[in-house]
Amino acid sequence: MTAYAIGHLTRVAMGPGVVEYLRRIDATLAPFDGRFIIHGGRPEVKEGAWDGVLIVIAFPDMPAARGWYDSPAYQAILHHRADNADGAIFLLEGVDADHKATDVLPPELAEAG
Repeated sequence: MTAYAIGHLTRVAMGPGVVEYLRRIDATLAPFDGRFIIHGGRPEVKEGAWDGVLIVIAFPDMPAARGWYDSPAYQAILHHRADNADGAIFLLEGVDADHKATDVLPPELAEAG
């Protein structure tokens, strides 16, 4: 099942460290079949407020996502981002193509509907 590395960065100090990180990250993704599917951009906010930058990187599965994040190649450049940006970074597994919203309900609530 597809897994994602997601970053919500709330402050990015664009400078030499971030430039170095951006120049090197693609090479760290390749061995794990990772690819950017969202990399910043201006969201069209429909509800609430948004502050920051969103990055989403897709991997074939959670082991690949973990392998990338924990890899020596990524760990070697991680400080360039961490020293120059605030925010949350997390890994999250996706859902199957046939997923329905009610699939997240506990059985006792799913049966009641």
